[in-house]
Amino acid sequence: MTTVSHKEYVKACLRLEELIKVVDDSTPLENPLSKEFIEVSNIVERYEEVHYPIGLPSLREVIELRMLEMNLKRKDLAALLNTSESKISGYLKSESEITFKQAKIIHKELNIDGDIILQ
Repeated sequence: MTTVSHKEYVKACLRLEELIKVVDDSTPLENPLSKEFIEVSNIVERYEEVHYPIGLPSLREVIELRMLEMNLKRKDLAALLNTSESKISGYLKSESEITFKQAKIIHKELNIDGDIILQ
């Protein structure tokens, strides 16, 4: 994969803005504009992966999101994870370390990726 310069990135962003106006989901992939759209998008993506990387969300953020999605209060989450409300508070404040056993339960019950739990 080749590196993309800032100048190439800016040029690609400007062209992408133009292409967005004429290329949509109904444009055939064989269309030259569709092909150019993909090429320009790839240039933008390569540059942004290097210069604007997006890291993993924190465990607190993901647990809070799951609580919202599942309509859980802390006491409900504590019951689901077979732990105490104080432990849940500790996890959310990053004051308590998660044990391997608790990590497995969180992964299973909340469907949270292990990389996020163990980061």
